[in-house]
Amino acid sequence: MRKRSMICLPKSTWGVLASLFLAAASSAGASRSSVDATSRCPNVLFILTDQWRAQATGYAGDPNVRTPNLDTLAKEGLNFETAVSVCAVCTPYRAALQTGRFPLSTGMYKNDLYLDPNEYCMAEIFKDAGYNTAYVGKWHLDGHGRSAYIPPERRQGYEYWKVLECTHNYANSKYYDNNDPEVKVWEGKYDGYAQTKDAQAFIRRHAKDDKPFLFFLSFGGPHYTHKLSPKDLQKTYPPESLKLRPNIQFTEDFTEAQLRKELQGYYAHCTAIDQCVGDLRATLDELGIADNTILVFTSDHGEMMGSQGIKYFAKRHPYDEAIRVPFLLSYPKVTEGNARKISTPINTPDILPTLLSLAGIDIPDTIEGDDLSVLVKEPGREIDRAALTMQVDGTYGPDYRGIRTARYWYSEEPNAGRKLLFDCENDPYQMNNLVDNPEYAELQEKMAASLKAELIKVDDYPFADKTGYRQHLKRVSGVDRKGDRKKGKRKK
Repeated sequence: MRKRSMICLPKSTWGVLASLFLAAASSAGASRSSVDATSRCPNVLFILTDQWRAQATGYAGDPNVRTPNLDTLAKEGLNFETAVSVCAVCTPYRAALQTGRFPLSTGMYKNDLYLDPNEYCMAEIFKDAGYNTAYVGKWHLDGHGRSAYIPPERRQGYEYWKVLECTHNYANSKYYDNNDPEVKVWEGKYDGYAQTKDAQAFIRRHAKDDKPFLFFLSFGGPHYTHKLSPKDLQKTYPPESLKLRPNIQFTEDFTEAQLRKELQGYYAHCTAIDQCVGDLRATLDELGIADNTILVFTSDHGEMMGSQGIKYFAKRHPYDEAIRVPFLLSYPKVTEGNARKISTPINTPDILPTLLSLAGIDIPDTIEGDDLSVLVKEPGREIDRAALTMQVDGTYGPDYRGIRTARYWYSEEPNAGRKLLFDCENDPYQMNNLVDNPEYAELQEKMAASLKAELIKVDDYPFADKTGYRQHLKRVSGVDRKGDRKKGKRKK
């Protein structure tokens, strides 16, 4: 049963309500506790990175990368060990995150499409509940060109706005400042540092406001271009010293020297963003609002980086390096120091309803993801479930549908006819495909049935390659494969 909606009223309003409540209690001779005049909904600080695979943190066991602030966050908060990208590419993931809906429901199945204005999105929901809303960094949901100005009516409810649709030039990173149509450039040699300072300034300005805030900070790294990560941090990762994953395979046009150079820049991005996370947490502590702030750190998808013989800058593939992402959550007011690891899979559409539930906000009927807030509230709680992932546009990788459980991965590809089944607990590098192994026939049958059940839920069974969806997407969402759209009002 869903929670009743909580509107985050200004402190002055709470004070009036408290006075009325006390007066009524006094006149009735009742003995009741007073309303806390400083009570309000939690702030939300959502930190999204781009192409950061789950394996590339210190707390996850990567022998190369230095992420001390994330390691501390993992020790002090909640570490969702099986966080999955519903579609391992930027635009589909971001649409699913903002709407709580699956890619084929929104029509956002590949990059550079336009998010339909009928969708009821994260910031609109929080704003309707009384929140200040802000977004800084990469957007990649507008579909009108990666450098185009995005007017207020296309910002899906975010009010404070310092955004560019998409760039990977981190050393000369441009953005639009709220309603100024003239493009600006983030100061300094690395945009993540400047974006963090802007976030800190916003939080300081609004920490004591009557209304809580939803601040969404979207970093570009560690997505390629890796050579544009901070030079001083690159020097701390000598390419020859880096340890490679055992499932890496090289080809004639993809050499070990190339991979090591890319890894150097990738890890430098990771450490730079880790520093930003540390700065943001310090600001929350400084202002005394950390306990009543839900902080999320995650990524839109991973990065193959040579694993399975797939070169760097690749993610549209049915393997853990691409689909699994870090997902850390801190909410001390609720978790009360019960830091822990959670193995239950959390999928992209699950994130929004879970946040809404934690904030005491009613979950709109349009949302397709599941509310997993019970995992946050109840230590030791786990749920047996499967997270559905997909690639509909197979231009840069195979079309596939797959499910990830806490232990297993299973996927099917309509074109190649290939199926994959991995025991990720005993085979973490996914080097032993168990499909058609007689010893695992029962497991394969069970996983295939589970995949079918998840696809039926989202009206995607039987599934086809991308050519079978173009008219469907136009009809369902008004979005065609070129990113055109219909005009319309959003639903509530």
